[in-house]
Amino acid sequence: MKMRNFGKLGIQGSALGLGCMRFPKKEVDGKMVVDEENAINIIRTAIDGGVTYMDTAYVYLDQTSEVILGKALQDGYRERVTIATKLPTWMVEKEEDMQRFFDEELARLQTDHIDFYLVHSLSAERWSKIKALGICQFLDRLKKEGKIRFACFSFHDDYKVFETILNDYDWDMCQIQYNFMDINNQAGTKGLELAGSKGIPVVVMEGLLGGRLAKAPDNVQALYDAFPVKRSPVEWAFRWLCNHPQVATVLSGLTSVEQVKDNLRIFDTVEPGCMSKEELALIDKVRDAYNSRIKAGCTGCAYCMPCPMGVDIPGSFSAWNNASLYGGLEKGNADYKRLEEGGKAPTQCVECGACMQVCPQHLEIPELLKKVTADLKKRQKQKGLSSGTVLL
Repeated sequence: MKMRNFGKLGIQGSALGLGCMRFPKKEVDGKMVVDEENAINIIRTAIDGGVTYMDTAYVYLDQTSEVILGKALQDGYRERVTIATKLPTWMVEKEEDMQRFFDEELARLQTDHIDFYLVHSLSAERWSKIKALGICQFLDRLKKEGKIRFACFSFHDDYKVFETILNDYDWDMCQIQYNFMDINNQAGTKGLELAGSKGIPVVVMEGLLGGRLAKAPDNVQALYDAFPVKRSPVEWAFRWLCNHPQVATVLSGLTSVEQVKDNLRIFDTVEPGCMSKEELALIDKVRDAYNSRIKAGCTGCAYCMPCPMGVDIPGSFSAWNNASLYGGLEKGNADYKRLEEGGKAPTQCVECGACMQVCPQHLEIPELLKKVTADLKKRQKQKGLSSGTVLL
């Protein structure tokens, strides 16, 4: 496992960080729950392979992620890693809430301190609110008491807001959404470089854009296949990220031991400056190819869920994107039919706007759901049309 410098902190951490938001699930009594045994095996396999950075949050996996990680870190594993977890900013209504959430997180994680404590999913509105409630003083106190080592934040807004927040407090680390598709979105490359110029290490989330960069559609795969160096889409995406010296750790939401082992292989070979000019030019072409096919910029984070009307918002966008990227109208209609049969179709949306208030991507969700319905409810009218033809 390659180790990387954490900027001004003077410490090192693993290039690969384990994101604890997408553990596998199983059905129990008709309900889908996290497969705890499998998740713990994934966590410990990653640590045994050299991963030192564990990333979770209060809200992940219906508030079970921290509990599962806490169990996995028993038997001496806690001493081998750093824990990053997050204050659920949007759930804080008064100053006392911050301490209440933090104490609950310590108990869930079965630890006496948090290494990286993040103010979760900051935007302009949330930063204004949480700052007025005294978050800076709260973080300072936790550090003085030894309850946290580093004060940090995760971010979902535009670059100007990122610049304001970054300069508004003496942050130890920041976490941003970044991948080769998001160079101009949210904090983007400008934000990455700004943090680097201040010595603030950057942890990257959504390096595979919610998994969409892990499986290449035909026009993207053709570009990869034509290149003399052969790598999987996952390896290309992670290698591109690790080429940036400002990146301290890249989070990967692993769902199987096999994925853990493949990621360990990849991150044993990546370091700043690991990509040639020709390889970087390839990624520029890949970006253009993806942009020609992606319909909705949803990463599947599920912050918008549950929908008050029962709409499976991430599932609707996944069906739409997958039909455009990989399948065609027939597959899209099949995915849509499953949503209808499960009572989760986008036609149930009443445009209440609750989803838009929490969407990190700031998507116009109700309007996009209308387009999902319009596209995926189409029927093939021309006889003999191939089921693999993309009509979206």
